[in-house]
Amino acid sequence: MPNIKSAKKRVKVSATKNLRNRMVKSGMRTSVKKLNVAINADPANAAAQLSATTSAIDKAAAKGVIHKNAANRKKARLAKQLAKAAV
Repeated sequence: MPNIKSAKKRVKVSATKNLRNRMVKSGMRTSVKKLNVAINADPANAAAQLSATTSAIDKAAAKGVIHKNAANRKKARLAKQLAKAAV
């Protein structure tokens, strides 16, 4: 445990940000899992879930939890997966 006041604050702030980042990333992963289930169950109605998943991924990228290129890659792969299942 740090002795310096500013270091104590950094530990608290870091813990808070870590919790927020984990929540955002977890929500994004949950959304991706829901999309995968929707694609396997009913590809025709999975488009609405794709929209929600895309939004979750964009929010994670906007908050700096994941890199913007990683977000775009994930979205492209999911859209490609949906298009393949719809055929």
